[in-house]
Amino acid sequence: MAQFQEMMRQQLESSMHAELEKLLDTTTGAEREVSKKDFEGFKNLFHRFLQVKGPSVEWIKIQRPPEDSIQPYDKIAARGLPDNVADSLNKLVVVKLNGGLGTSMGCKGPKSLISVRNENTFLDLTVQQIEHLNKTYNTDVPLVLMNSFNTDEDTKKILQKYTHHRVKIHTFNQSRYPRINKESLLPVATSLTMTGQNAEGWYPPGHGDIYASFYNSGLLDELISQGKEYIFVSNIDNLGATVDLHILHHLVSQPNGKRCEFIMEVTDKTRADVKGGTLIQYEGKLRLLEIAQVPKAHVDEFKSVSKFKIFNTNNLWISLAAIKRLQEQKAMDMEIIVNPKTLDGGQNVIQLETAVGAAIKSFDNALGINVPRSRFLPVKTTSDLLLVMSNLYSLEAGSLTMSPKREFPTTPHVKLGSSFTQVQEYLTRFESIPDMLELDHLTVSGDVTFGKNVSLKGTVIIIANHGDRIDIPAGSMLENKIVSGNLRILDH
Repeated sequence: MAQFQEMMRQQLESSMHAELEKLLDTTTGAEREVSKKDFEGFKNLFHRFLQVKGPSVEWIKIQRPPEDSIQPYDKIAARGLPDNVADSLNKLVVVKLNGGLGTSMGCKGPKSLISVRNENTFLDLTVQQIEHLNKTYNTDVPLVLMNSFNTDEDTKKILQKYTHHRVKIHTFNQSRYPRINKESLLPVATSLTMTGQNAEGWYPPGHGDIYASFYNSGLLDELISQGKEYIFVSNIDNLGATVDLHILHHLVSQPNGKRCEFIMEVTDKTRADVKGGTLIQYEGKLRLLEIAQVPKAHVDEFKSVSKFKIFNTNNLWISLAAIKRLQEQKAMDMEIIVNPKTLDGGQNVIQLETAVGAAIKSFDNALGINVPRSRFLPVKTTSDLLLVMSNLYSLEAGSLTMSPKREFPTTPHVKLGSSFTQVQEYLTRFESIPDMLELDHLTVSGDVTFGKNVSLKGTVIIIANHGDRIDIPAGSMLENKIVSGNLRILDH
């Protein structure tokens, strides 16, 4: 039986290799060379995918991380900062994951180009933050964007507007991998072109691809030759992910033999984060455990806030020399995420992906730092957008900070209904963003609009029934109220 399965695997693999060769033959020159490099990584992933037998973790082997492997941020910050902050900053490169589109918020093009605050986009805020650092400390921290084939062209066009800013900006592209037909396990694309139906045949393989793409682009070596030692990686839509000087100082001040090659910022779980990946100790190594790896019988246990108290913010600090070493030794080990998709024509495909944080177990002296929640401020939906546009936050030098006027540091829980999903429609529903300083919870459903200078406090629930419309009048103050279909206002 085992022999037969091995034969089948080998057959599938050689069929895949033959199909990839055919795809390469549909183009020439530089594009062929780039795709050839991409396919090397894909072949490795496909080979491992065929080898996988059952779950990648044995639940019984999971242990809590040792106390000292996840440090509280306060302990790191208590060491203070050295006089020569500039020396540390000159060893740093900021990398933003910029492969995502704004489709979930109804926008075309890169998500990083959506306006989030005072006409500033995610990219504008990032550039402002780094420029502020470079001016304040007279340093040269560059910004690197990892684009995907979906975002590269539009992003490059917009970069021209930053030519007079004090930030050097580099870009590189993550790989382009073929989607696989779920039945035949062969590519669905017939050529390397990105036009017509063929465009659906390709995907960027998750942010775990950063290591290979960064290395293959030549940019990794270039930055090392300039004396850069660490990258700070984060999602471009996480507005809390600013350069933290205390964490940077902790990294560069370790004795050489004990240099920490990888720091993952984690933060305390709330009920909103139960699906987030967490750190565990597994076979003597610190390791990221994602919900996709959890056996079904243990999913509730994984989501429990009492057993797994922290989750990965995807703010990561990584040694450049270590990335180079692990790439050259082919020793970067990340679990495969199998992502099923259905194409527009109804065809079922799978995408093989990896996550950047999963490589933590490959690095020496890896560490988790439990950071304040304020360092995790992702904008995935218009509900998140409402929070960051409101008076809960003030904006200074590209960084958002919670208003000192808010009495408690947690953000309100906001759930906007489907009429608010698309950014354009969302914007038309607010004449101005409400005062939310004293808000705990907001649920809005149906055809609802807000006049100017509305104030929301406590728990506010506004539900317009199908066919009804609710207009919250200008200047209204709603505190612990339920507003339903026919505009009755009830105490809640």
